[in-house]
Amino acid sequence: MKSVRIPDRKQIVGRAKGAFVGLAIGDALGATTEFMTPQEIKLQYGVHKQIIGKGWLYLKAGQVTDDTQMSICIGRAIRDSQGWNLSAVADEFANWVKGRPIDVGSTCARGIRNYILHQTLEAPPSRWSAGNGALMRMLPVALYTLGNEESLAQYVVEQAHLTHNNPLSDTACIFFGRLLHEAMMGGQLGPLLMQTKGFVNEHPDFCYDPYPGKSSAFVVDTVQTVFHFLFSTDNFEDCLIGTVNQGGDADTTGALAGMLAGALYGVEGIPKRWLKRLDSRVYLEVDTLAEYLVDHSPALL
Repeated sequence: MKSVRIPDRKQIVGRAKGAFVGLAIGDALGATTEFMTPQEIKLQYGVHKQIIGKGWLYLKAGQVTDDTQMSICIGRAIRDSQGWNLSAVADEFANWVKGRPIDVGSTCARGIRNYILHQTLEAPPSRWSAGNGALMRMLPVALYTLGNEESLAQYVVEQAHLTHNNPLSDTACIFFGRLLHEAMMGGQLGPLLMQTKGFVNEHPDFCYDPYPGKSSAFVVDTVQTVFHFLFSTDNFEDCLIGTVNQGGDADTTGALAGMLAGALYGVEGIPKRWLKRLDSRVYLEVDTLAEYLVDHSPALL
């Protein structure tokens, strides 16, 4: 019987850093093509593959949006509370919104405003909260719960329900967390694909093959886009370039593709030209938070 080799701390931390840095890279690269169609992107850029900023938000090169910023909020809350504390997460979101961020989704804004006004920690269930705003920020929860699937499922849904209370959103958040755990523990593309096929059989809403070609903020479109490009490529760069050139909600699809591909291929798999362009303060913070969170996860304690 073939023994399964458990990765050591250095390998796990490397993949965790790849995931968080990859998320920020995908956000910064995809923000340029957000709300564009593939045809518009082709006309303007040919193939968009450089971190240049601009886009509808008129960003500086290497600047990130709400995907990375809300993820950082959750990471800070866990670190500063020395554990899971939903009120601390909500406080971080509230402080972030009060600082007038460059971009915040309407469903996120509504949930955070309700917390500021009424200390509401759970938005009411709604068919209209099936956006990707909870999925885009769940990475720190996955890092912190590595080695404990029950805590992953509980915490990832709790953070989701601050703003998005919808079964499709919950399902996506939990499964992306499981994929991240698999990748951080040394999982390769093949086993992740098999796990995803099982997930799609159980939840056919998320079927991505054949790829429907939609990349909106609807969580189903987002998940289909990320899976299509993750499993039709074999390296970080091709995965990201394919994803962001699909347009639509490209900062979020880019962030999520970068997160999974970063966990799969590690920081060393991310092109150096992109690492150099990412906002250096963001790079430092996500790199440091990733190490802290996995170091305090059940897998490494």
